Amino acid sequence: MRITRIFYSHHSHKFVFWHYVQLLFTACCLLFLCKFDLMKVSGFTFVRNGVKYDYPIVEAIKSILSVCDEFIVAVGNSDDDTLGLIKFIGSPKIKIIETIWDDTLREGGRVLAVETDKAYHAISPDSDWAFYIQADEVFHEDDLPKIKEAMLKYKDDKRVQGLVFNHINFYGTFDYYADSRKWNKKEVRVIRNDKSISSWKDAMSFRQEGKKLKVKFVDALIYHYGWVKSPLAQQKKRESFNKLWHDDEFVKKNIEAPEFDYSKIDSLATFHGSHPSVMHERIARQNWKFEFDKSKAMKTSLRLRILNYIYQKTGIHIGEFKNYIRI
Repeated sequence: MRITRIFYSHHSHKFVFWHYVQLLFTACCLLFLCKFDLMKVSGFTFVRNGVKYDYPIVEAIKSILSVCDEFIVAVGNSDDDTLGLIKFIGSPKIKIIETIWDDTLREGGRVLAVETDKAYHAISPDSDWAFYIQADEVFHEDDLPKIKEAMLKYKDDKRVQGLVFNHINFYGTFDYYADSRKWNKKEVRVIRNDKSISSWKDAMSFRQEGKKLKVKFVDALIYHYGWVKSPLAQQKKRESFNKLWHDDEFVKKNIEAPEFDYSKIDSLATFHGSHPSVMHERIARQNWKFEFDKSKAMKTSLRLRILNYIYQKTGIHIGEFKNYIRI
């Protein structure tokens, strides 16, 4: 009997020992995974008159909402129910700040950077990354895993101040994109939560105290739909937008027209890829037609034609201006 008790006691202690070893190992694994995956991402954007000018702002927000822990939307004083449009998304992640645009800032589109910074400065102080998206930009759901992977990979590498992505500009309809060198560029859309960083010029990029950001390239695509609206809506948006750069006299003389003429473009290519799923409903609602006639395309100088030919055939962008330093 005593031998039996000793036997069971021995094996019981052995079982308890290995049980605690297993628990300790599991705890260490969880701590390691938490340390690796502990990351907070804040999305941010701004918008004004999103309904009036038919911005795909809802699609823009929804396209990256799943990789964000919060999403700041700076809604400017509008002539429509843009505020209601954003509220209707109904996500608890979304935090709205209402802003008043300074309409006296009519040089270089500076007000766009001011509004961008308002949204950026409203993100949580404990966020690691800030994911910026403009009201007419959308990301494809297939690219989100690689974007999140890059944010995790470089989270603790403080040399990396942001992530830069490829950019495609759709034009006229959802079937065409502008393929000349002046339209194609890469853009920084993920930046560190570092308030020494600010929006630059007309919100085209970011700078840290005037210096270009050091970034890593991620092979993901920004789908830009700013040039895809009905000709009437596009013209109204263009007239309003140009007032951020020019005075009323310039706009009246050079911009105003009954509707926008999409034929004034030098080069377009047919898009054969897939659009982000959040855009499918909007694409199905398209109620205008545009067919690009290459024979009637705008003529450019011989120098530009040569540069465009080289770019379109090789992807080499001679003389490209970069808003970043790639590391």
